[in-house]
Amino acid sequence: MNERIRVPMVRVVDEDGTQVGVMAVADAIRMAREKGLDLVEVAAQARPPVCRIMDYGRYKYELSKRQRKARQKAHQTILKEVKMSPKIGEHDLQVKLRHAREFLEKRDKVKFTVRFRGREITHMEFGQAILQRIAEELEDVAVVESSMRRERNLLSMVMAPRAK
Repeated sequence: MNERIRVPMVRVVDEDGTQVGVMAVADAIRMAREKGLDLVEVAAQARPPVCRIMDYGRYKYELSKRQRKARQKAHQTILKEVKMSPKIGEHDLQVKLRHAREFLEKRDKVKFTVRFRGREITHMEFGQAILQRIAEELEDVAVVESSMRRERNLLSMVMAPRAK
């Protein structure tokens, strides 16, 4: 920008996009100052380098505005957790599945956890059957990211939304 440009000759583009031509850096800076703007190098690798006459502060502001807007549109994946017991009733399971489907449709990951209490741990097959059924019921919107894993008295599985 302005005096930081170290090459002797540059190709100058006006603020409205028309090419002025190849000229000395000092002349280009003087032309920009007359218009109350800055000379900004936009293509350093070109021969001669391309410089544009523009309001640099406004350019930086618009660039940050575009980046902010792009960040707003980007979805940040969140890990949601759905907890249940191995004795879960049919209706309760359907409610949990409906909530999980909503999370997955919003592009979030879902961790299903079956918690065993007391002597329930001797019947791990009940928890495995529940998680297997969940995986089958949600296979149209999700894929199993990490299969069933046992951690002390918990059995868990993580599902991620399917790529569109």
